[in-house]
Amino acid sequence: MGLEEKLPSGFLLTTVEQAAGWVRKSSVFPATFGLACCAIEMMTTGAGRYDLARFGMEVFRGSPRQADLMIVAGRVSQKMAPVLRQVYDQMPNPKWVISMGVCASSGGMFNNYAIVQGVDHIVPVDIYLPGCPPRPEMLMDAILKLHAEIQATPLGVNREKAARAAEEAALNAVPTIELKGLLR
Repeated sequence: MGLEEKLPSGFLLTTVEQAAGWVRKSSVFPATFGLACCAIEMMTTGAGRYDLARFGMEVFRGSPRQADLMIVAGRVSQKMAPVLRQVYDQMPNPKWVISMGVCASSGGMFNNYAIVQGVDHIVPVDIYLPGCPPRPEMLMDAILKLHAEIQATPLGVNREKAARAAEEAALNAVPTIELKGLLR
């Protein structure tokens, strides 16, 4: 027996934090950082058949100052790493990163000195998207998962607490190399 049941129909109840989360998730502007074959799939996702405009992302931004989502699509070379970091640093806060494809996530089949073995060595990654190359449906699913993460992100002091807690959990996590079981 809450307040919702006593109000006449047509009233909408929410918190400022929930409303702000909905607005932020509905207005994500991606910056393109297509480096290899995954970029073709990223472009396909923005085309008419898959239509990212349904999620408020119809325009891929050419300037990092107008974007808050970086989709790193493809392998990152050592020469490209400083450019990637500079573009990330120029994006306004809050900002998010999707690592698209196995090459961006872990270096893929390119295990050599010229390719960065995971874009997470350069920028913090929010969503890892596997595949070689990942299908447009997979990218849309990753974007929808990121939308849920964005909408659930708290504001103000609560956001700082949540960020500290997430960083502490990441620092206390067991390194992958030390895990036993199916990984070894």
